[in-house]
Amino acid sequence: MDIEVMGVLDVQENGVSITPTAPKPRQLLALLALRADRPVPVANLMEELWGSTPPRSARTTLQTYVLQLRELIERALGRGRGRPRVGARGSAKSILVTVPGGYLLDSGGGSSDVREFEELTGAGYRAVDAGDFQGAVRQLKKALELWTGPPFADVPTGEHLYLEIRRLEEVRLCAIDQRISAELRLGRHRDLLSELTVLVNRHPAHENFHAQYMLALHRSGRRVEALEVYQNLRAALVRDLGLEPSADLQRIQRLILISGSDGSLVDSVAGRPDSLVRSS
Repeated sequence: MDIEVMGVLDVQENGVSITPTAPKPRQLLALLALRADRPVPVANLMEELWGSTPPRSARTTLQTYVLQLRELIERALGRGRGRPRVGARGSAKSILVTVPGGYLLDSGGGSSDVREFEELTGAGYRAVDAGDFQGAVRQLKKALELWTGPPFADVPTGEHLYLEIRRLEEVRLCAIDQRISAELRLGRHRDLLSELTVLVNRHPAHENFHAQYMLALHRSGRRVEALEVYQNLRAALVRDLGLEPSADLQRIQRLILISGSDGSLVDSVAGRPDSLVRSS
């Protein structure tokens, strides 16, 4: 089974899509697919589909949706283009399994974009720790290329999927943050300016992106603009949250203020961006 959730939901068995078009079965499959190979309690599935006040018929309706998914799996097993599962594992009931108190979607060791993303980002973070910034950028770029859009872009979301979407978006931002930090280490500040311009506008309270933008601007000879980024962020934080920028961000601002127009003082420290830019 091949599972993609980082964008439009696409779940394939034996090379054939088993993703239903109806909203509720699609929502059910999304949660089962995200937690593939792990039991998902019936209570969680019902909360996802109907919230805290499910109808009296909820359990029966859930069973109907499970049957519909099994029918799609059965059809995929019969006319697939890939290598079908063998033995008892080659039936719909052995793929969408009833377990005590819930259901489990057996991926059969297939691919998962979330799992691949986690493996690649893990490799990228280890490369950062080892000082291999070229390797870190390479691994983190591969991980981020797996994203084709917002997670579950075409799926209605309830409580559980909403939390999973927030988690996935956060780990994506962390990967972007770490990739940019590694690229700053490699002196690619000019190449990052366009991307950072977009990021600070999309994430107006994300201090790391602002810190990285300030460093990239200053290293590019745009000292005044780097200081304006700080002032704009500070004004937004004070106005919206009643908070001052972090000590690390204030430190970057002070270094830019006292550095020469060529950025010599900042760059003497900014060669180690992790000492100036906090990790997420």
